[in-house]
Amino acid sequence: MKNIYFTGLLALLLFSCNTGPKNPADQVYINGIVYTVDETNPKTEAVAVKDGLILAVGTTEEIMAFVGKNTETIDLQGKTMTPGFIESHGHLMGIGYNKLDIDLMYVKTYDELIEKVAEAATNAEPGEWITGRGWHQDKWIEMPDKTIQGFQTHEKLSAVTPDNPVYLAHASGHASFVNQKAMEMAGINPLRSENPKQEVEGGEVLRDELGNPTGVLVERASGLVSRLIPEDTPERAEKALELALQELAEKGITSFHDAGSGQSFIDMVGKFKSEGKLTSRMYIMLTGRQPELLEAWYKKGPMIDPDHMVTVRSIKLNCDGALGPWGAWLLEDYSDKPGQRGHETLPMSIVTQVSEKAIPLGFQVCAHAIGDRANREVLDRYEAVFAKFPEVTDHRFRVEHAQHLHVDDISRFGEMGVIAAIQAIHLSSDRPWAIGRLGPKRITDGAYVWQKLLASGAVISNGTDAPVEPLDPIPSFYASVSRKTLKMLPEGGYEPDQKLTRDQALKSYTLAGAFAEFEEDFKGSIEVGKAADFTVFDKNIMEIPEDEILDAKVKMTVVGGRIVYQGD
Repeated sequence: MKNIYFTGLLALLLFSCNTGPKNPADQVYINGIVYTVDETNPKTEAVAVKDGLILAVGTTEEIMAFVGKNTETIDLQGKTMTPGFIESHGHLMGIGYNKLDIDLMYVKTYDELIEKVAEAATNAEPGEWITGRGWHQDKWIEMPDKTIQGFQTHEKLSAVTPDNPVYLAHASGHASFVNQKAMEMAGINPLRSENPKQEVEGGEVLRDELGNPTGVLVERASGLVSRLIPEDTPERAEKALELALQELAEKGITSFHDAGSGQSFIDMVGKFKSEGKLTSRMYIMLTGRQPELLEAWYKKGPMIDPDHMVTVRSIKLNCDGALGPWGAWLLEDYSDKPGQRGHETLPMSIVTQVSEKAIPLGFQVCAHAIGDRANREVLDRYEAVFAKFPEVTDHRFRVEHAQHLHVDDISRFGEMGVIAAIQAIHLSSDRPWAIGRLGPKRITDGAYVWQKLLASGAVISNGTDAPVEPLDPIPSFYASVSRKTLKMLPEGGYEPDQKLTRDQALKSYTLAGAFAEFEEDFKGSIEVGKAADFTVFDKNIMEIPEDEILDAKVKMTVVGGRIVYQGD
């Protein structure tokens, strides 16, 4: 009896002297369904975090061993955790300004667009600019009675805005719609004998049969009006950035690839970092539309942030337009517009010049290319530059969108090590009408050919191109695995042999996105030593029936161990 008492007393003393684990976690996430995107340990239950990095991965019982007296315990209660989602192609300020300007993404008719602008005009001072973005004529449920070259005309718009110039960007960002006052300010006049035709390299002012401008400006012609819009105040720009960052957090985005910005944006993001206001890691592409900006960065070289919060090491080049406004640069005529092959919006010699300067300095080049000719031209330039600098083997040059490819060019992505930065949600939104632009053969052979690209050995990163499409990754994930519209049509999906598996789709939004910015050793999967960047969903998007994926919601977003968003 005495021995039993002594043994019990010794155990009590040992327990009271135990100060907990030698290396306690700052947080533990337990009782979850954790998809790691780590091939050696693809699915588990819990994660421990310390100093913003992953300390341990395992079962709930294993991870509870890292709980100390100051450890925060987050019970996931069966929710699904993945690595933090990476938006690999978007426009951050566009997301923010969409919340400050007129959001036309969801208008379903031209008359509805007019109503929104008319409402804005009643609250505007005379002479004040009215701006908005998001309209897309191919997504309207009906077109107005009068159209020119597939677009609406400005008469109704001008009638409700006699005292205000109006600039409304197309959803794609590759066209605009303006009113009479804006055209007068820009000198866009009817064609008469005394008015020579207004030529715009890489763009077009659409006109009716009498030479009158319709109000639609395609590609670089939009600059005739957009350059007249007064610059925003710093206060309004910061408000737009705040709103955009809030949207990223709410949508589970832990890293964001900004597809083309200038120095003022870089400076503002740096300011937000210093103030602790960033809710997402930023990978910024320098806009190729500012040659003086590129020259300045060639002199100082890439800015690779040791904190992994704001990195600048890539250059964005805009090489053609979009399918919606018939601006994507094609090898053959558009099926629904004979004689039209789109626009080369940047001389291809510039792709060569920029690439030759970038590659020895460690800059990545990211070329926007949607049409098959634009893709081929870009790949040709990349191939020549790679041959000129054979010592640079890890360039990770990218093609942004890689949407419509000639069959002969698909394999080149894998062979050359060029990343295809796709946006699966474009398939969902565009495929119903894109077949009219390209015809069945070109659609089947080379449009949205994700499995063919993977089979070539290419890396595919994923995103939304927000605000061209909503930032929410769930619809894009759904489009990746279903190849259906958001109305869940057609049965079986478009060209179903090109669907991504759920594992492939998750990787495209996580580890592949990290690879596309040279960060795969730091983030993109849930492994010990990597960043504690997590997205938590209320439903198991990896296992629930396909058509239930769209009902999933982001419940928590974690960046570097900091919870930046938590849903109800």
